Amino acid sequence: MLLSKINQIWCPAAYHGSHRNTPFFQGWFFKLVDREKKQVFAFIPGIYLAKEEKKSHAFIQVLESQTHFSQYFTFPLQKFQAASNQLEIRIGENYFSREKLSVNLQSDQREIKGNIEFGDFQPWPVTLVSPGIMGWYAFVPFMECYHGVLSLNHSLKGQLTFNKRQVTFDGGKGYIENDWGRSFPEAYIWMQSNHFAKDGISLTASIAKIPWLRRSFRGFIIGLLWEGKLYRFTTYTGASLKQVSIRENEIFFTVADNRYELRVKAKTGNHGQLHAPYDNHMIQRVSESLDSEIVIEFYKKKRKKLELLLEDHTSVGSAEANGKLKLILD
Repeated sequence: MLLSKINQIWCPAAYHGSHRNTPFFQGWFFKLVDREKKQVFAFIPGIYLAKEEKKSHAFIQVLESQTHFSQYFTFPLQKFQAASNQLEIRIGENYFSREKLSVNLQSDQREIKGNIEFGDFQPWPVTLVSPGIMGWYAFVPFMECYHGVLSLNHSLKGQLTFNKRQVTFDGGKGYIENDWGRSFPEAYIWMQSNHFAKDGISLTASIAKIPWLRRSFRGFIIGLLWEGKLYRFTTYTGASLKQVSIRENEIFFTVADNRYELRVKAKTGNHGQLHAPYDNHMIQRVSESLDSEIVIEFYKKKRKKLELLLEDHTSVGSAEANGKLKLILD
């Protein structure tokens, strides 16, 4: 058992809930965007293990951008299966893996069916000393929430039927990440997009209040993939979060290390409501947008000046800011 848990540190895509104390949650975020950037879906398969066994369940959350539809489908625990050494989840008739997703979801509100195949992943690198986006924090056994970025960008092929409307994803792009642990952070900002004007650019960013030995700190993990290179700005690499602010529906931050500076501004769009783990319950508390506008400016430091290397924007970004945000704002 101990060896299995140790090996899982270097496999962020795997199921991490075997032999965990309750409460425990894990959710995998699969985002799909069609080639015309008009149809955006997010599927979140997962599991919640409560202290009270009767409240434990598996789930699949769905978000859709065009009608702003969101729904939380629940399943009994015996319908949940997940691999402890790779990305593979099965919940009832629904299947999610490294190669594809297959969904068959029905309710009084909607019917969602289809199969989507995935192309080659572009993951956050996993190394011996830095097993994924968490860096060396992945080795810490008492973190409140762990995070993995499984693919910053990959191609899509296939179709979904959404309430009798057929949506084709041939030539589209996907993104996959996951979270697991006891609870979501008390306050956090998150955003992501791989649909900028220039092809091959992907952004992922998380800023959160992190409990640490009876205290807390503002942690961040931010990555910019551009021209095949991943620029990493994180707490554990010694980068500095110079500014974080939120005004109405706008989020802005500046992060820098000794070579580069990244400025990001997001204007959140229409929100869907998601369930998330808080206070030993899965509650509908998270507002997430799939049609946010994001502007990035990427600079290289030259002596006392900044040289602009990249400026780009998207209207197909995901963004959210939730919780007691004063805990992480300037």
